[in-house]
Amino acid sequence: MKEINVAVTGGAGQISYSLLPRLISGETFGKDMKVNLKLIEIPQVVEKLQGTIMELIDCGFKQTGSLIATADIVEGVENADWVLLVGSIPRGIVVDGKKIEERSDLLKINGGIFTNQGSTIGKHSKSDAKILVVGNPANTNAFIGKNTANNSSQQWFAMTALDANRAKAQLAEKAGVNISSVTNMTVWGNHSPTMYPDPYNARIDGISAVEVIKDLNWIENEYLPLVQQRGRSVIDARGASSAASAANAVIDTIQSVDNATEEGNWFSAAVQSDGSYETPEGLIFGFPLRSSGQGSVEIVQDIKLNDFAKSKIKITAAELLSEKEAVQDLLD
Repeated sequence: MKEINVAVTGGAGQISYSLLPRLISGETFGKDMKVNLKLIEIPQVVEKLQGTIMELIDCGFKQTGSLIATADIVEGVENADWVLLVGSIPRGIVVDGKKIEERSDLLKINGGIFTNQGSTIGKHSKSDAKILVVGNPANTNAFIGKNTANNSSQQWFAMTALDANRAKAQLAEKAGVNISSVTNMTVWGNHSPTMYPDPYNARIDGISAVEVIKDLNWIENEYLPLVQQRGRSVIDARGASSAASAANAVIDTIQSVDNATEEGNWFSAAVQSDGSYETPEGLIFGFPLRSSGQGSVEIVQDIKLNDFAKSKIKITAAELLSEKEAVQDLLD
């Protein structure tokens, strides 16, 4: 049986609790792949991971390899094939006597964490490692991590698959079809309320979702806020942020990157912009992507964008530029 090394930060969190069994069950990496898992946490929490490891062992998956809990980021990401950066400091936590509420404060405090993690991954993970940032603010955390990793052969992604799944679900419900009928979803830009989950280029059974739904007012004035604010709606309803759906989106992203994309389709994740679609180069920006299944991922070109789409993409790009400016001192 082949083996793969996977590192997960925030190993004791809610998302990880839903995610970890699915990483080692054969679902994510295949039935013939043994998964060696390293769970990384802050020192105050790392002991709790022993209980998680007990549960993972008790699942009895034949794909389970070594299971290690550590507070040492170097040990955690050493020789990793995939690094899943799930952990981050959430809004509302108290740090040094100050409650972190403003996005600028959130950017800076997480920026310090991802500066260290990025540098360590660049030096110690495999040269062709793939890194997925889940912890928010995901795009700018990935921007910081990639720049401090300084390893161009490693691939960095920020997760937009959760937003894409939410968008597909809303379109499917409105159209009265199964969610599997919705393809070619792109979440342009930032994983934030400025994101643009593109309904014009999304397809329902091969036809533009906008053409199928035939309700432009709903598309532009109801659908977009539904998707953009879905995370807040989940928090309001359950008293906690999305966990199971976020874990599912992590798995969707890994599978989309590792396997060849179906002909005519694409998937959504944020990668470093090369200037495609007039987006600012260097930002970690949500794009439509295709994977060769052999390690390379490329931005899909020549997608038509109407003026409405261009205006929304411009807004989310401006937000990412302002976030970049807010953390620039961490990179200088």
